[in-house]
Amino acid sequence: MIPVADLIGTHDIVWITLDSLRYDVAQEAWAAGRTPHLARFLPTTGWEERHSPASFTYPAHLAFLGGFLPAPPGQDRPARMFAGSFDHSIGARPGTLVFDEADVPAALRARGYHTVCLGGVGFFSRRGALGSVIPDLFDESHWSPATGPRNKDSAKAQADVAVRVLAEQPDDRRLFLLLNIAATHTPTHYHLPGARRDSPESQAAALAYADEHLGRVIDALRRPTVLIVCSDHGDCFGEDGWWGHGIAHPLVWTVPYAEVVLT
Repeated sequence: MIPVADLIGTHDIVWITLDSLRYDVAQEAWAAGRTPHLARFLPTTGWEERHSPASFTYPAHLAFLGGFLPAPPGQDRPARMFAGSFDHSIGARPGTLVFDEADVPAALRARGYHTVCLGGVGFFSRRGALGSVIPDLFDESHWSPATGPRNKDSAKAQADVAVRVLAEQPDDRRLFLLLNIAATHTPTHYHLPGARRDSPESQAAALAYADEHLGRVIDALRRPTVLIVCSDHGDCFGEDGWWGHGIAHPLVWTVPYAEVVLT
């Protein structure tokens, strides 16, 4: 666990969620050399295998922003990077940011951070009350159809906004940026020539496409940064008769995870 409490005020925090990305897809793409920009921050074994606290975007991100990151396997409660202060809260260790506020954006705001949400899927769209819940946690939010999953070039549109946001931050203010990548969410088949249906192969192609533009975002991190990259959940593509997410299937609960401090 990164001792984030020791880095508050000196480091930006950038959290990239690769929406719907399966662990096996991410790991195979890494092994094949298809994600060179993300691979810069992965250990020699590739992605860490973890379990998401939820099976679809909305509850997963609310859990993340409450301090409940994807957890590694094992019986012991893992050390937590962020932890809200409440009765029976467990997992706090030296270096955990323990906060009294309701969520991570509020906790970081209280510590001088400017909080920005750059969404991809509809839960970040501000279209209706439900689509406003997550963006309302942040000082600033961005979403448009161009950054959503129905746009084949959504990762480029999202990277354009993210690079601009990073460049606009004043030197005396720290930033918390949540970037929800839409490209790996269905539909992904148009990233694989000739495909008519989403599959692990089309999601891998979408991830490779997203990696190209995430390279620009990573290169724009001009200050010391805590970088977290993970998926919020996976997807089934017909395995055991299941399709999609929001279901209790191992391919949905198992997600890739990485964290690193950039100086």
